[in-house]
Amino acid sequence: MNPQYAVILSNVGACADRFLTTGYSKPYTISQLFQRVKRIPQVTGVELVGNWHVTESNVQEIKAHLVENQLKLASIIPDQFGQMKWKKGSFAAKDPAIRREAVSHCKEMIDAAAELGGNLVSLWPGQDGYDYLFQADYIQERDWFAEGIKEVAQYRSDMQISLEYKIKEPRTHSYLSSAAISLLTVQEIGLNNVGVTIDFGHALNAYETPAESVALLSKYGNKLFHIHMNDNYRYWDDDMIVGSIHTIETLEFFYWLKRTNYQGWLSIDQYPYREDSLDAVREGVNMMESFVKLVDDVPAEQFESLIRDGNAPEATAFLRELLLSPRK
Repeated sequence: MNPQYAVILSNVGACADRFLTTGYSKPYTISQLFQRVKRIPQVTGVELVGNWHVTESNVQEIKAHLVENQLKLASIIPDQFGQMKWKKGSFAAKDPAIRREAVSHCKEMIDAAAELGGNLVSLWPGQDGYDYLFQADYIQERDWFAEGIKEVAQYRSDMQISLEYKIKEPRTHSYLSSAAISLLTVQEIGLNNVGVTIDFGHALNAYETPAESVALLSKYGNKLFHIHMNDNYRYWDDDMIVGSIHTIETLEFFYWLKRTNYQGWLSIDQYPYREDSLDAVREGVNMMESFVKLVDDVPAEQFESLIRDGNAPEATAFLRELLLSPRK
């Protein structure tokens, strides 16, 4: 693999939750966040969130930070989730004015990404879904969603639009809930520049096998555009250090990234609430680097032979030797 490592800029800052909304550490300026990312030597890219980090008015300031810290723009994540106006949806909102605002904001972020030298906008439509029964028109609202994404993608065909799925939160049910539903949506839109972001933790929450999600998106149109890496206990989107819980599933995930020739960014999406955020993100990057090295060091035929045979004790013995045997 030839990995490109990136970090969502706010991940190295102070992370807040609903119990301590000021965060668990001191706040950092945008400039300080860039400087902290730069202290992780493997990282060459950053992801920015619309309205949090980048707006129409500060693009040149952000460009200066990228140049000063020798970082590339990995993607911009438009803010379709973090303002009160989105509380009943963005692209799938019942209010047509809100749907127009969702499209307009994405176009603004596409222009910003182009100006900053990027070619990817990763959309997480976290408020598009429903909470109660008989609250949603499951067909009409999905139609609105697809129409809005199509308009955004047609705005600039040289910009990739990647849809990040999540089964729940902040809504109890998200329209873009799984790899398969995301793929159906992408196929309905039918544009070459629309694909899918796998967030490893979101795949776990959806009770997917993340490696299978990679294979699915590769098989049906090569639609895996972007990766967010983290870990959790499956019950919630805990955004923990990469590989810290689901180590073997992370290993299989990286094997399938290599096997399907994934060429995009490997981006950290962790939220270290109580840990030092720079230390936690640095370790997440170190873990990704170790997984890449491991799948590169093991001859591909060894993995392929295990898969062909489908012998569970044999596969478990292989993993035990690979991961648990004393190093000489």
